[in-house]
Amino acid sequence: MNKVAVVAYGGIKFSRDNIPIESLLLSATKNLFDQNSKLDQKDVDVVLVSTNDNSKYLSAILAELSGIEPKIAHTVESLCNSGTNAAVSAFSYISAGLAEVALVVGADRFDSPGQILQWDNSRGEYKHPIYWASIFTKAYKRKFETTNEELTYVAAKNHRNAKNNPFAFSNKSFSFDELMNSKILTNDLRMSDCSRPCSGGSAILLASENMARKFTDKPVWISGIGQKTMSAGFTKNKNISNMISTQKAAKIAFDMSHLKPDNVDFAEIHDAFTVCEFMALEDLGLVQRGKSAQYVKNLFETNNMKINPRGGLIGSGHPLGATGIAQIIEVVQQLQGTAGKRQINNPSVGLVHNMSAAATSSTVLLLKS
Repeated sequence: MNKVAVVAYGGIKFSRDNIPIESLLLSATKNLFDQNSKLDQKDVDVVLVSTNDNSKYLSAILAELSGIEPKIAHTVESLCNSGTNAAVSAFSYISAGLAEVALVVGADRFDSPGQILQWDNSRGEYKHPIYWASIFTKAYKRKFETTNEELTYVAAKNHRNAKNNPFAFSNKSFSFDELMNSKILTNDLRMSDCSRPCSGGSAILLASENMARKFTDKPVWISGIGQKTMSAGFTKNKNISNMISTQKAAKIAFDMSHLKPDNVDFAEIHDAFTVCEFMALEDLGLVQRGKSAQYVKNLFETNNMKINPRGGLIGSGHPLGATGIAQIIEVVQQLQGTAGKRQINNPSVGLVHNMSAAATSSTVLLLKS
């Protein structure tokens, strides 16, 4: 199996602007090419688009707009973890020897149809994500006696981290009290517990070991991949105080990479809601079961950015198809030592956790410098 590295990236600032999906994709792609003078359109064998706006011929349209004539072009749609799943598809083409270089571009708009799973329409108003998030939050709080104040540390940490991320949807400062007293949405969920839909695009370039050094002196290697889909509707979950798909995906990724959770220096966690960060930290094996609240509080109080250094989904915003790609970009920048004020001290292993639809599906990636 051929080794595969992330060798280039590009992106645009997340916003609530009414931008066509084609423009989001093209702007992220242009940013990637502008930053990499050694890259030519003829180098690209594969163009994959990650989006939930799947009503158009977007991979071929992006290829044409970018001046690329790839061997392979298609769109990947799997709600919120579309981005990492597209990256895994690109990895697979290269590792199998079907391609040498793959461009993966993710984008969605603030009004993406992927925000609501149509399969769950029978639940009426309860098809909206805040309701499954409320159920998860209630279950976790009941099991571990977690307080609203403890959940607020997730939002406070991630909003603070996002201030150093130039692509984040909002760089606004929030006091802890402002977040604690934000608008109540349900009995267990406040506005500050939620990530925000927005418009945005992110792009990465993957290359084989033979081609990687052409584009960068610091390739970042994908060493572990884990994917697990349990169902479509979250009511199939047997335990709603943790994420079974994340546990299974993490085991697959760690087994493939021959690494353990103790080897992970930092992580990008899919904090669609504050409770998701607690659950994911435990399901990934990074924190002991029931201890995430104290762990995150310590991170906040010591200004430690090892979890969600770019601000997570809560701080950065959540354009569905772009999120997983943006998470990968953060890990690449950290491992290359180019993350600026967000930089972790000398990391060598980074983890990406990206999930969909109440964690009915999860993807975990391990990357090494």
